[in-house]
Amino acid sequence: MKSAMKRPGLLGLTVMLIASACSPAAAPTAALPTAVPTTAPAPVQEMILATTTSTLDSGLLDVILPVFEKANSVKVKVVAVGTGQALKLGQDGNADVVLVHARAQEDQFVADGWGVDRRDVMYNDFIIVGPTQDPAGIQGMAAATEAFKAIASKQATFASRGDNSGTYTKEKDLWKQAGVDPKGDWYKSLGQGMGDTLVFANEKGAYTLSDRGTYLSMKDRLPNLTILVGGASIKENSDRSLLNPYGVIAVNPAKHPNVKFDLAEKFINWITSAETQQLIGNYGVDKFGQPLFYPNATK
Repeated sequence: MKSAMKRPGLLGLTVMLIASACSPAAAPTAALPTAVPTTAPAPVQEMILATTTSTLDSGLLDVILPVFEKANSVKVKVVAVGTGQALKLGQDGNADVVLVHARAQEDQFVADGWGVDRRDVMYNDFIIVGPTQDPAGIQGMAAATEAFKAIASKQATFASRGDNSGTYTKEKDLWKQAGVDPKGDWYKSLGQGMGDTLVFANEKGAYTLSDRGTYLSMKDRLPNLTILVGGASIKENSDRSLLNPYGVIAVNPAKHPNVKFDLAEKFINWITSAETQQLIGNYGVDKFGQPLFYPNATK
């Protein structure tokens, strides 16, 4: 007897066809993600800035240099020394750009072919600070040379930087104008930067010549010192010979092909730009009620 084989009825066949049509189609093979091209970050270059201790000790460079570094993928190595030593670093090709404050030396540096493209950047002024007891009686004197004469006459302790800096150059000029050859136990030649000289004066009850910016930035650490000649601000300083201008100079690549002249020129254009000049002019105003440096770049 043959086995009976049941065929699907019309209704069953219709259901099968509908189910087949409604089944999801096989998912297509996913395409591999296309790699997104990336641009490698610009390599960080290094530029050497030889400058004075006042631009470092005042805190100015800590505020403005990060802006330049970020915008140009540059790491600025700061060598803070006296102006004379900073210019010597440039002369020897051991710096790319210098920022200093002794105009006669700067002009000679350029005239001798060691530097190019000198530009004004900023200025502040020099002041004479000393012990609050003021044993030489110089407080309020209008002329720094008269104050120096009084200090020498009393043989009151005087702390000199003695480091061939712009400040020391100004100090020597003042002694010369005062007709005094400073010698003796009262005159301390330290061979130190401005910050260390101020600390010494504070500890030893000495007078010293300082740029205003460094003194104001360190004032909280100098409880025994006060401004005796120069007034509370640059506007009150009646001795205009105490103005203290700063200039920036690129080291001449014709003398030293190894220097990074392109970065030096970027730095010069940046520090004399309107934006950076505004940064310089604002620095210190919130804390001291006056700028530590006044922008002075010319177009």
